[in-house]
Amino acid sequence: MANPYFWTYAGKCVHPLDPHPDEIAIADIAHALAHVCRFLGHTSLFYSVAQHSVLVSQQVPAADALWGLLHDASEAYICDLAAPIKRDPSMEAYRAAEERLMACVCRKFGLAPEMPESVKRADRVVLATEFRDVTTVNDLEWVAQECGVAPAPEFRVASCWASAFAEERFLARFEELTK
Repeated sequence: MANPYFWTYAGKCVHPLDPHPDEIAIADIAHALAHVCRFLGHTSLFYSVAQHSVLVSQQVPAADALWGLLHDASEAYICDLAAPIKRDPSMEAYRAAEERLMACVCRKFGLAPEMPESVKRADRVVLATEFRDVTTVNDLEWVAQECGVAPAPEFRVASCWASAFAEERFLARFEELTK
């Protein structure tokens, strides 16, 4: 029988279907998200989930910034799926596992169990902006429909960070928000 756990970059043993807060490490989250490309890699250049998370954390009120930084932390342990697949009713088990992991991340880092509305909105705005700036999608009507908002006119994703830099920036932002 296969083991119900895997080993992480920081040497933690994680049970992704039954996670425990002591298995969660910010070093693992930062490292993994820095190596995962947004949009399943369908970008003009490599663009990491870690960079996305830092941007979301910068678009919300200070009280919600840590939630913004960690809003995709579950992806460090179970990756993400393309939105049409993730939304499919047959993927309920995946969505439940994602919810358990996020609940565990919330306990580990002292976050409220529900994602703040400011983070949900910032995530959608940053997503729409990323579609405009780091993908080849040029149908802004589709982007607005998919994201529920238009790209942000006041900021652009000006550069795509290398993995090592994205990891460094993610950890620096975490340190800034938790000191």
